[in-house]
Amino acid sequence: MYIPSANRVDDPERISEFIANHGFATVITSADGVPFASHLPVQFDPASREIWGHMARANEHWRRFGGATESLCIFHGPHAYISPSWYASPVAVPTWNYAAAHVYGTTEVVEDEAVIRRIVDDLTRHYEAGREKPWEMSQAAAILPGMLKAVVGFRIRVTRIECKFKLGQNRSAEDQARMRAALRNEPWSDSRALAEFMEEEHARRVSRPPG
Repeated sequence: MYIPSANRVDDPERISEFIANHGFATVITSADGVPFASHLPVQFDPASREIWGHMARANEHWRRFGGATESLCIFHGPHAYISPSWYASPVAVPTWNYAAAHVYGTTEVVEDEAVIRRIVDDLTRHYEAGREKPWEMSQAAAILPGMLKAVVGFRIRVTRIECKFKLGQNRSAEDQARMRAALRNEPWSDSRALAEFMEEEHARRVSRPPG
């Protein structure tokens, strides 16, 4: 991924937080010159540098895992169109702001039903957390054995991570503030989500100790 220095994110904690908050990934694997892509919720364990997930057994993608074959997980954050009319001087061109992380690694299939159950449990707990009455896997006990047989687990051993937040960091502080304000007033939810993300990143930067 092309990443200008102003847009590069190297902080491991910030990258892990970003992935946790945007865990619906595009998983891409190329085998024999043919790319396979699946859209899946996954979890990243920063301590072990592993990604865990599962997919339908009927999905041919998992048959391309194994050995030295590398997969790429793309984690997408908020994104939106940026109009030059928002800048102090509109003598500029349109652009698109976004946040994304590319995580590469070798992938192996997990067939052990107990491990697959743990993968499903962990994902469910993660997305049910914070609800007043979290749904639990035990509520699907009658159908769970059959469902688990219909999926395949996988583990990606992460080899490298690239993270890019393209948020107009090359613009002046005034232009960045004008972008955030304009995005908040756009009719599209993606634009408002990007405004919130940019405001959070701005707050992080101004609160960061110098040096």
